[in-house]
Amino acid sequence: MPESLLAAEPAPLAFHPARAALVIIDMQRDFLEPGGFGETLGNDVSLLQAAVGPCQAALAAARAAGLLVIHTREGHRPDMADAPPAKVERGAPTARIGCAGPMGRILIRGEPGHDIIAELYPAPGEVVLDKPGKGAFYQTDLEIILKNRGIDTLLVAGVTTEVCVHTTIREGNDRGYRCVALADCCASYFPEFHRIGLEMIKAQGGIFGWVSGSSALTAALANKAEAA
Repeated sequence: MPESLLAAEPAPLAFHPARAALVIIDMQRDFLEPGGFGETLGNDVSLLQAAVGPCQAALAAARAAGLLVIHTREGHRPDMADAPPAKVERGAPTARIGCAGPMGRILIRGEPGHDIIAELYPAPGEVVLDKPGKGAFYQTDLEIILKNRGIDTLLVAGVTTEVCVHTTIREGNDRGYRCVALADCCASYFPEFHRIGLEMIKAQGGIFGWVSGSSALTAALANKAEAA
């Protein structure tokens, strides 16, 4: 099985595409569009749009190469039994998790705002993982999905860089996965947090993993296809 070489920091990473998964974190309407949870917290949701185009490029390359693709959605049960009070109490009292918003109840599974944006909508057969917390491993079956497919490398995209992306990479690192943040495929409401979040991942020789980008991934997968 030929390896692909991914240009990355702090060093290039050789990986087997058959053992890699593209994990797209929480590219949901509630975070990226006006009226969702992100905006109710006072954020400028337009800042997250920068990640959409690069995510589309990474997703197209992953699909063409046959990588496992996983989409995550943060949100809670309609009865909110899985929503901790400390989390629900954030933000304005009339615009919290579970409150009615322009796209249905905010951050509640099954509501329009909870779903993934049209530009990155999952294809049939791609994994859609609903999670109640920040990390994609917490209270989900992600780990068994990865083990069943023999995955050892996670190519991580999505929002926000310093919260759900970072948490997932930290969780993956502790479980022995090689984690790569695709920098331009990630975004934050706070550009400085995005920059520092990426610096933290690749610091100290890659303490949490690697940092790369959509163009590098596309090139690595294209080279693999040519070699095959």
